[in-house]
Amino acid sequence: MESLLLKNGLIVTMNRNNEVIERGNLYIEDGKILEIGEKTQKKADIELDCNYQIIFPGFICAHTHLYSALLRGAPMKITPPSDFTQNLQRIWWTMDEALSLEDAYTSTLYAVHELALNGVTAYLDTYSGPNSIEGSLDRISKATQEVGSRGVICFEATERRSPEEGIRGLEENRRFIQQNDPQKTLIHGIYCLHASFTVSDDLIHKTNEYAEQTDSFKTIHTSEGMADLHHNLEKYGKRTVERLFDEEFLGPRTALAHAVHINQHEIDLIAQTNSNIAHNPKSNELNAVGIAQIPEMIQKGINIGVGNDGFIYDAIENMRTAYLMHKLNHLNPSQLPTPLQVTQMITINAAQAIGLKDHIGSIEVGKAADFVIFDCTALPTPIHRENVFGHLVYGSFSRRDIKRVIVNGKTIVKNGIHTSLDATQISQQSKESALKLWERLDLTPRIGKRF
Repeated sequence: MESLLLKNGLIVTMNRNNEVIERGNLYIEDGKILEIGEKTQKKADIELDCNYQIIFPGFICAHTHLYSALLRGAPMKITPPSDFTQNLQRIWWTMDEALSLEDAYTSTLYAVHELALNGVTAYLDTYSGPNSIEGSLDRISKATQEVGSRGVICFEATERRSPEEGIRGLEENRRFIQQNDPQKTLIHGIYCLHASFTVSDDLIHKTNEYAEQTDSFKTIHTSEGMADLHHNLEKYGKRTVERLFDEEFLGPRTALAHAVHINQHEIDLIAQTNSNIAHNPKSNELNAVGIAQIPEMIQKGINIGVGNDGFIYDAIENMRTAYLMHKLNHLNPSQLPTPLQVTQMITINAAQAIGLKDHIGSIEVGKAADFVIFDCTALPTPIHRENVFGHLVYGSFSRRDIKRVIVNGKTIVKNGIHTSLDATQISQQSKESALKLWERLDLTPRIGKRF
């Protein structure tokens, strides 16, 4: 692999001290950061002048469903849902059952390509296709490798149709983890349970056992809607997080997606166990499930990453929503999180929330060379170490300002275009898969002219 030298950039390290280096240099070799500073004597195979450019760690999506891309614009023949449970039953679970292995591949190729164009270099995806379980993670991995991004992937094990199906989902995760070498592919496998209202204690225990055997990360949807909370109260006499705590699912290698309907005691349990939260603000708005108590979690020292839940792939837009919604919710313009804190939520915090904090999320010697580089020549005001987080949050930057996206030392996006993939071809593949999926869902009578 060619060595790389980035020169004269404003480097936002997101390290422990949140250090920002003005006119800094980065030397990369074999995909790793070997030197950071204002001066370097190193010579590289490729040298890039980053004057008037800002170098961030690559953005990280803490929770997504890549396959949801195939449902965009679908002419759903349903009675509009009035709550989240109806949303699952009428839309997502119906779609899940129609997904094929081809859909797993094409949706990933489209979605990860789109994420990369938005500066996202790594993601955590949970796939849910009960009729396309075995081999699904191989297809997702293949597509991600073609894009050149970093992925954390898993199958969403659930017993909503049968206990046997839950085991099959769990075994797909185990198979992939045991057979996959993330050092060669940039793809990490983890374990995933759909939600505590669709899994038994036995499946939770089996997941814990497998994860311990392979030293793997775990994730689960947690109190996204009221159904999860009500199920656990009625069946177990416990709130959702209380049950997960009692069944020993919580811990520093666990990510709880959403965590909307939780109380102070549950927040304390999350903090006590050093569990992680994947906050999905725009999805929570779309599904009208409520607003997570993010300011209260921050005050308890809980690690929070921002995800998109398969809705909006723009990391900056999701971050800004996480910044603004809690101010509105509390009617307090000074309410947490701060610009620095939400930037952490799409970089170092998100890296921790997907189990890769030791590898990515900050610009530090020894970590992987994953960067998103912004051109700041068109900014209306000066930018420097004191105001760089404000510029990012308050609207100075968008996807159009991304100069490069680098993963593992390799440029995969340059000036808004992928360096090796054809966006038109990817879009066409996605459309063909979507059309087949929509036909299986019996949506074709409502489809008009196609483009």
